[in-house]
Amino acid sequence: MRHHTLKLSALALGCTLLARAAVAAPPPLESFFENPAFTGARLSPSGKYLAARVALPGQHDRLAVVDLATLDARIAANFTDADIGQFVWVNDERLAFTATDRDLGPGDQRYAPGLYAVDRDGRHFRQLAERGNSFFKNGDSHQILPWNTYLLGQDGAQDSEFIYVLHPSVEGTAQLGNYELQRLNTITGRVKPVAAPEHNDAWLLDQHGEPRLTITTEQGKSTVHYLDPASGQWRAIHSFNPYTGEGLRFAPLAFAPDGKLYVRANGPRDDQAQLYLFDPATGKLGAQPLLRVTGYDFSGHVITDAHTLLGVRYDGEARDTKWLTPETQALQDAVDAKLPATVNLLSLPARPDAPWVLVEAYSDRQPHTYLLYNRDSHTLHMVGETFAHITPADMGSQKLVHYQARDGLAIPALLTLPKDKQGKLPMVVLVHGGPWVRGNHWGFNPEAQFLASRGYAVLEPDYRGSTGYGYRHFKAGWKQWGLKMQDDIADGTRWAIAQGYADAGRICIAGASYGGYATLMGLVNDPDLYKCGVDWVGVTDINLMYDGNWRYASDMSDSYKQYGMPQLVGDQVKDAAQLTATSPLMQAARIKQPLLLAYGGADLRVPLYHGNKFYDAVKAGNQQVEWVEYPEEGHGWKLPKNRIDFWGRVEKFLDRNIGH
Repeated sequence: MRHHTLKLSALALGCTLLARAAVAAPPPLESFFENPAFTGARLSPSGKYLAARVALPGQHDRLAVVDLATLDARIAANFTDADIGQFVWVNDERLAFTATDRDLGPGDQRYAPGLYAVDRDGRHFRQLAERGNSFFKNGDSHQILPWNTYLLGQDGAQDSEFIYVLHPSVEGTAQLGNYELQRLNTITGRVKPVAAPEHNDAWLLDQHGEPRLTITTEQGKSTVHYLDPASGQWRAIHSFNPYTGEGLRFAPLAFAPDGKLYVRANGPRDDQAQLYLFDPATGKLGAQPLLRVTGYDFSGHVITDAHTLLGVRYDGEARDTKWLTPETQALQDAVDAKLPATVNLLSLPARPDAPWVLVEAYSDRQPHTYLLYNRDSHTLHMVGETFAHITPADMGSQKLVHYQARDGLAIPALLTLPKDKQGKLPMVVLVHGGPWVRGNHWGFNPEAQFLASRGYAVLEPDYRGSTGYGYRHFKAGWKQWGLKMQDDIADGTRWAIAQGYADAGRICIAGASYGGYATLMGLVNDPDLYKCGVDWVGVTDINLMYDGNWRYASDMSDSYKQYGMPQLVGDQVKDAAQLTATSPLMQAARIKQPLLLAYGGADLRVPLYHGNKFYDAVKAGNQQVEWVEYPEEGHGWKLPKNRIDFWGRVEKFLDRNIGH
């Protein structure tokens, strides 16, 4: 099969999707942890044009637009001191975008993302919101909007020069709140606030691209408000606890062409949430779900045109699509026939006036790759690759597995095995953060594939407390940090040993954030199971999450500490003894295994004092502790140089302790 390449080579977008020959040596570490060469593209509303970020070595990312009638590209916008950040189509002729800097860590950032607009041909450039803290003029008497102005993240009508933007208030150190919605003219820069209830967390535009729903949160209660088109007044239609989900009847997703609401909801006998239709006029949920994803809570979005529900993008074992019309299913079948080895996600233009469809292709071995499919000529055109130096044939295989925890709860997990290696392997148990998230989806994971390329099996459990598998699975993790949540991880490790995947004498536990906490508690609770641990940006004490430290800012909200943590994690007073018993900081003297610790000096989620205090405590009785601090980094590693340095340390650490 031959793929045509867009005329973008001069803009660093051109590439080919060819079956690269596998090589004997493991892929270089840099191949997994460099900045992606390509970070996505968006079709214009008509489908006549394609916008994308393009990168050249040593230069800032630029915003390019391709005229798909000629396949010619041009630069629409660029900065001399920043990269293009987010971008959206305002209409078929104009884009809005933000600024970022891929070469600066969070601790070195001195600017907000700003907001800008430009025509697709580069004309009529305008700054709409400031990047710094000063106030500027913009060629007329109208002031630029303040720095705390952000893109909404919803397309809207895309038929005028207007977009909706968010203007949150600044309520504390690193905390934003009351996300006011504003209607912004991207030509004049003038803005008009939307009248609505206060304390907004989220907004939803309706089928016409206008504000129709908002969610407010106050004193631990979230309320869904609906703007009734008949009365023109906001009215509350639902309330629930945003942290525990108690009282949650439905979660709004999008408006249907007829004005009803697509929601995620649990039916009368459903533990797992499914896709339903909700009627705001009557307050009634549909009798049957529109889509049931067996084994999972529904997560995803609907795909509609002006009249019809065309399909549903959803997260099952992998991210996939259920098409609901013969035409869209036939289109999917045609693309799948040309790309049989990958999951192929199709993005359709909002108002098709051209034959183009954007395709995002991926698998467990194949990093996400973007192509254009022409419905008339039935041809594929390469657009860009995220990890251009990865050869899929060199990657390991990944599969979904299930095992039973000691109390009988079924635990899903991903198992990645090195290419061409069998038998009992050294294994890394990679624990996801959150913890109240779904940690794992089948597909290319650079961290797991890097470890597999070095000869390690990788087990990634979605222990109790993880979301996405039903409310019972989530609730089973409440107040179980270091207890049953930890047992689930250990039970998965023993399962891998019993199944013959893992060498019982060569297993290391690793993870970031909550995963770092679980790493430390794994070394405490199961010293004979784990021979070493790697913790980066990990929580080291639950009381430190509550109390903080005067020297370091935290973005943990006071509302979460008051209304979420006592139920989900533990109450400082009622559960004091448990919080001490499950504190890595308080139990540090019990950790004798080799340990690699890494923390960010600008981390606002798990500030540096978590790592400093624990390092001081553990090194008193353990001489096998390695420490690294990345001063400019936040909650994870943004900069390639730090990702490469860190994973290079991990490679050497594992080789010393469980390698060959």
